[in-house]
Amino acid sequence: MNSSDRTPADLLRSALSADPARPLVTFYDDATGERVELSVATFANWVAKTANLLQGDLAAEPGDRLALLLPAHWQSAVWLLACSSVGVVAGVQGDPAAADLVVTGPDTLERARACRGERVALALRPLGGRFPQAPEGFADYAVEVPSQGDRFAPFAPVDADAPALAVGGAELTGAQLVARAREDAGTLGLVPGSRLLTGRTYDTWEGLSTGLFAPLAAGGSVVLCRHIGQLDADGLAKRVESERVTNTAV
Repeated sequence: MNSSDRTPADLLRSALSADPARPLVTFYDDATGERVELSVATFANWVAKTANLLQGDLAAEPGDRLALLLPAHWQSAVWLLACSSVGVVAGVQGDPAAADLVVTGPDTLERARACRGERVALALRPLGGRFPQAPEGFADYAVEVPSQGDRFAPFAPVDADAPALAVGGAELTGAQLVARAREDAGTLGLVPGSRLLTGRTYDTWEGLSTGLFAPLAAGGSVVLCRHIGQLDADGLAKRVESERVTNTAV
């Protein structure tokens, strides 16, 4: 990746320039049997659409705080990069009452109602499917995002030295996040083309780093496994082989 990259959005742009067709996020949900694979180009397209929704329809501005109440999921990864693209601070499992807007999954809807700003809900159904009926008081992400533009340009430049991510009681700027992701990539032995399999959750820095940021910083990809505890040892070994996994962090 480019040494000049200072935000997660920069890392994604570099990945897109280098090899848009290669896999970036391969997601499994071992409770449902779901598998989704997104190339760099497809992932970047979801990020652009989500960033346009965030900046346009939701009127989010740099420095606004978004409570991200989502599990480890490919759509969570999209929202993290969309926040970085706009300059919004992603508060992972943050307090909705203290946030300017909230993005929630189906299991945290009641908690999310404490947010007095815009509320977006994700059904987290296979293939990004919508709710059968949108929860009252929430915009359904799957309904709102398809019509958004495929290219994104921020209204204001994103400051790499401004807060970008809050998780586990710590806050990181974009530049700090990229630096830590690169350090983690080295510790994990990731190089361009690496395939990292992880079953860690997204509520800690370690989970976010292995599940997205470190592979992205290294020019690699992630096999993100939700509910990996439901997979037996033989099933895990077969996945490692079939997905050509080079590194693991489970």
